[in-house]
Amino acid sequence: MAIRQIAKLGDSILREKAKVVTIFDDNLGTLLDDMTETMFFEEGVGLAAPQVSILKRICVISVDGKTIYELVNPEIIKSSGTQKGAEGCLSIPNRNGVVERPKEITVKYQDRSGKNKEITVSDFTAVAFCHEIDHLNGVLFIDKITSEQ
Repeated sequence: MAIRQIAKLGDSILREKAKVVTIFDDNLGTLLDDMTETMFFEEGVGLAAPQVSILKRICVISVDGKTIYELVNPEIIKSSGTQKGAEGCLSIPNRNGVVERPKEITVKYQDRSGKNKEITVSDFTAVAFCHEIDHLNGVLFIDKITSEQ
C-alpha cells in the first residue's frame, strides 16, 4: 500500500466528472487499499478517487475509523429528510462550512470484485457518502455551503 498525493482546490480534476469503472482487477484493489491508507494517514473520513488524481467513480469512507466502505460506481437511489452540519475536505484544507444534506440515503454500488450491492445509511455516515459521491461528479462541498465556519 502507498500514501497518495491529495489534489487541492484549483486542480482541474476536482471539477471533472469521474468515469464508470468497468475493470475489476488487482489494480482496482491496490487503488482502494492505497485510498484507504491515504484517508487514514490524512485523518479524513472519506476519499474519492479524483482527490488522488484518478478520474474513476470510486470512493472509500470510514466515519468511525473501523468500518470501511468501498464504493465503486456509487449512485444515490433514494434519500429522505434533511440535516445541516459542518463539513471540511482533505482537498480544501483549513476551510469548513455548514452544508445541508439528506438525513438518510440508499446507495447502489459495486464492491471491489464487481458484485452489485445496496446500502442505506443515515446521519453523519449519509453526509460522508453524499460528500464523496459529489466528488465523483465534480462537485465540492464549498459549492453547497450555507454558512462559513
